[in-house]
Amino acid sequence: MAAENTPARKKIPLLQKAAFGSGHLVNNLLPGALGVFQFFLLTAFGIDPFLAGLLGGLPRLFDAITDPIMGYVSDNTQSRYGRRKPYIFMGAILAGLMFIMLWQMNPEASQMYNFWYFLLMSLLFIGSNTIFSTPLIALGYEMTTDYKERTRLMGFAQTIGQFAWMIVPWFWVIIANPDLFANQADGVRTMAWVVGGACIVLGMMPGLFCSEIGAKNITNQASLTFKDAFKNVVDLIRKMKQVFLNKPFVRLCGATFLVFNGFQMVASFSYFIILFYLFNGDYGLTGNWPAWFSTVSAFMTAFVVIPIITWMANKIGKRNAFILSTFISMVGYILKWWGFNPANPWLMFMPIPLMAFGIGGLFVLMMSMTADVCDLDELENGMPRKEGTFGAIYWWMVKLGQGLALVMSGAVLKLVGFDQNAVVQTAETLLHLRIADIIIPVVTAGVAIWVMWGYDLTEEKSNEIQKELVRRRGEL
Repeated sequence: MAAENTPARKKIPLLQKAAFGSGHLVNNLLPGALGVFQFFLLTAFGIDPFLAGLLGGLPRLFDAITDPIMGYVSDNTQSRYGRRKPYIFMGAILAGLMFIMLWQMNPEASQMYNFWYFLLMSLLFIGSNTIFSTPLIALGYEMTTDYKERTRLMGFAQTIGQFAWMIVPWFWVIIANPDLFANQADGVRTMAWVVGGACIVLGMMPGLFCSEIGAKNITNQASLTFKDAFKNVVDLIRKMKQVFLNKPFVRLCGATFLVFNGFQMVASFSYFIILFYLFNGDYGLTGNWPAWFSTVSAFMTAFVVIPIITWMANKIGKRNAFILSTFISMVGYILKWWGFNPANPWLMFMPIPLMAFGIGGLFVLMMSMTADVCDLDELENGMPRKEGTFGAIYWWMVKLGQGLALVMSGAVLKLVGFDQNAVVQTAETLLHLRIADIIIPVVTAGVAIWVMWGYDLTEEKSNEIQKELVRRRGEL
């Protein structure tokens, strides 16, 4: 590895790192809270399970369309305030307000009224969140051109973002607490104000305090006018084709899809194993153990795993750090066989530090490597730089993986014989569930390592690309 240190001019001030991290906290808190709150569509607002499933799935189709469009718009925006920051600032306000409005339903209203209200507000919320989230991701790719500082930035941001996953599991406990709210509907409506308000304040921070590439360094941008709309659609399709022809980026997307998909497929299994295997279906004994399991996982990821991975990446390279951290997570998943022990529930926390290397390393390293890929794209395809398009497509792959994982998770539960109406699950079902809980993420992680084995955008190569780009632009 190259031994050169990060020049002072390429280091990101702590205030900017913290502001960018607050944006990532919002980026995790909104979907995390949405996932918890949607459970109460059934119990608090009386939505039929099938209709609730449609409300979870249909807006994702809209999301898949808006992400690339917003990435293209952000890449080609010409503004005195920059390509990213105006959207982040206004998007934070809109996303927070739409999240609040999304949950102001009346449990006394008819089921179909609440269905159409929620569907419409979901589309408005997802559109608003896209305005905020897509430019935020792109902003992170361009805040520094230094190979190592990019990893430090993403590590810092992901650490702050993990606070969302320490908080979200407790929404279940708070909303359902009869001592706090008269009913669950009141709990959902009130907590929506808390979440939305916090997201508005925290989400504006990157728009206020972060720096982005100056307009003078961006050339050859498209004209974003109505008369050029058709030409812009054609240009977007052409640029998306360029993105998908970028081999290192395709490897990043493939590995992310595998690791994240494997993680998400079994994410709910831990709750079922804790409830039905450790505590034999007794909700009273289960108590807050699942919430603590999730909170401790996020805590270990934020304060132990991410700092180690950041250090590791800047010592042995990002590709090698990904392979090593993913392998460590595989060991952690295997240890769950002994960690989930009815004789000693505390052992459930034993595999967490190793398991956390999987997701903890994934987004720190992949986002840092995507920034390097954007340099390669500029080298091969010229201006304008396409951080927004790359970020949109990368996170579209993440969302696609998440959606498929939810479907496949239900299929696996069905396959192992899980009975949602049973008070106690059979021993055979629990055995098969525990095996699936380990095998699925281990296999997907193993395939992801194979996918990344041929990734060749090293520090040395990235630095050479940077030098050539500086020469082309005529920069000092």
